[in-house]
Amino acid sequence: MSTQKIIPHLWFDYQAEEAAGFYISIFGENSGTKERTYYTEAGQDIHGMEAGSLMTVDFELAGYKIIALNAGPLFHFTPAISFYVTCETETEVDELWHKLSEGGSAMMPLKKYDWSEKYGWVKDKYGLTWQISLGQLEDVHNQKIIPSLMFVSEEGQAEEAVNLYTSLFDDSDITGILRYGKNEDQPEGSVMHSQFQLNNGEVFMAMDSSPEHADFTFNEAISLLVECKNQKEIDHFWEKLSSDPKAEQCGWLKDKFGLSWQVVPEGMNQMINANDSEKAKQAMNAMLQMKKIDIQKLQEAFQGK
Repeated sequence: MSTQKIIPHLWFDYQAEEAAGFYISIFGENSGTKERTYYTEAGQDIHGMEAGSLMTVDFELAGYKIIALNAGPLFHFTPAISFYVTCETETEVDELWHKLSEGGSAMMPLKKYDWSEKYGWVKDKYGLTWQISLGQLEDVHNQKIIPSLMFVSEEGQAEEAVNLYTSLFDDSDITGILRYGKNEDQPEGSVMHSQFQLNNGEVFMAMDSSPEHADFTFNEAISLLVECKNQKEIDHFWEKLSSDPKAEQCGWLKDKFGLSWQVVPEGMNQMINANDSEKAKQAMNAMLQMKKIDIQKLQEAFQGK
């Protein structure tokens, strides 16, 4: 995988640092905290968080970047986005399952299935869901942790979504689609499982699921943050992805499937969390007034122009 451009962003009430530490302790090797940002007085009437309190924790699990956010009890995780973890030994499967199950609950029991000698789907104590599977890392391009998207509409939207996402990012490819056949729970031809790569090697999975899982819908609790090199990239992703004007705020948008994205410039965190508190406040105030991020206006605000 090249430099990771698309970063899962997890919305917690107030447990971002605790959760990041918990996950880091579980995954161990190539895992750790990278960066923290903190709330300022800017925008308190909007975010309602105390100035100086932790806003985000950037961390890595097995080399995969994730961001955890403290933002109050507005959204809760659903299985619409889970994290698929490939383990190469039964011992590792058992250990991960045991640790993630503590205080949580099994959604699919850990056992043998058609697609894996040992697999289970578990909700952890924070409500985040994980699919733990015995397999070979080479089959998932050596990416141990993979976001898995579940679409619950009656018509089956997984394939349409995969086609859209792979069309937007450079060096993207659909590496496999397994479809439902006749006399199965899902409409024939809909997606049982798909694997695809975005941005030169970032692996994702997608599947259709039955409408009885209608509660398992996308929301802001898990979004995908895209770090853009320039305004042209921001404009490109914003134009192609945004489908709900009401959801557009501070670089956030929702696509036609309800999936939340954040389209932001590289280095934005450095501005809104700068050591110069006045510059940071100016940048934060400017960002809070934006829907789509305007890099030039953000930089001008940061510089006090």
